[in-house]
Amino acid sequence: MKILVTGGCGYIGSHTILRLLEGGHDATVVDNLSNSQYESLLRVQKIAGRELVFLEADITDPVALDRVFEHNPVDAVIHFAGLKAVGESVQEPLRYYRNNVTGTLNLLESMDAHDVRTLVFSSSATVYGNNPQMPLKEGYARGATNPYGRTKQQIEEILIDLQASDPRWRMALLRYFNPVGAHPSGLIGEDPLGPPNNLFPFVSQVAVGRRDTVNVFGSDYPTPDGTGVRDYIHVMDLAAGHSAALDYLSDHQGVHTWNLGSGQGHSVLEIIRSFEKAAGRSIPYNLADRRPGDAPVSLADPSSAFRDLGWKAAETLESMCADSWRWQENNPNGYRTEAVPAVP
Repeated sequence: MKILVTGGCGYIGSHTILRLLEGGHDATVVDNLSNSQYESLLRVQKIAGRELVFLEADITDPVALDRVFEHNPVDAVIHFAGLKAVGESVQEPLRYYRNNVTGTLNLLESMDAHDVRTLVFSSSATVYGNNPQMPLKEGYARGATNPYGRTKQQIEEILIDLQASDPRWRMALLRYFNPVGAHPSGLIGEDPLGPPNNLFPFVSQVAVGRRDTVNVFGSDYPTPDGTGVRDYIHVMDLAAGHSAALDYLSDHQGVHTWNLGSGQGHSVLEIIRSFEKAAGRSIPYNLADRRPGDAPVSLADPSSAFRDLGWKAAETLESMCADSWRWQENNPNGYRTEAVPAVP
């Protein structure tokens, strides 16, 4: 198939594109490079031994999107492009709604105008909000608690309404939990621009010397060691989930929603200890107050993905940490060649 991937230079996008190329698909990538590096795609092509098409464009520009479809054959779209920092979304909600929701509307209108109606959407477990039922199942009530999560929830509703109006659409809504790790080659991985918003890249940057200490937000939760427990999924497992969803849509119409998680929980301190073993060095951390809105535990029930797609997470916590460290050790400054100043 000929797949258009929006936001493909990013962390999850680049690993998924590699999976697509290795599976025999052709990829056209659209990215505005606002929070990613084109270098990631150069390395993807090196690993895969195949070329792809890259177009620098923004999904908030409908004219640019139309040109993409006019000049490139597309059978299906995997939609990653979007702003994704929870804290930033609280400070700049209009920017998030304009980019994520309006950008998606532009994409859908361009797809429809060019008779492309197969879509895999990068959603998020944030749509569940603070639902206390664990593990989380796809049918549970949604109630995102921040603008970022609400953009994902609103896009899900838009996609459901669109498919109900036109049964020719085939859509997969993939709700990620906590993507971590890197390709085992160490050539591609997570490279956030600015302070990381997630635990793993923060721990990695402390381990490699770019930051002084890890802040552990909350040490008095009702968990075995008092720190928050989350469901972490290796990015290569996540990439395989996208490929499986794409294959499923080839034979199934409608809207299909799946959790992509491991179903296993690990605490913050457990992650730090496992990463210390992978890196062979101690990782200093500081116990801090809880952050408002953080849940003690968040776990996926991934059984639907296994039932429908034959997919389940295969990687372990040890491989997640080992692959993350291999990437960070080999690329202390990420994809950038110049040194990044250490930040406390």
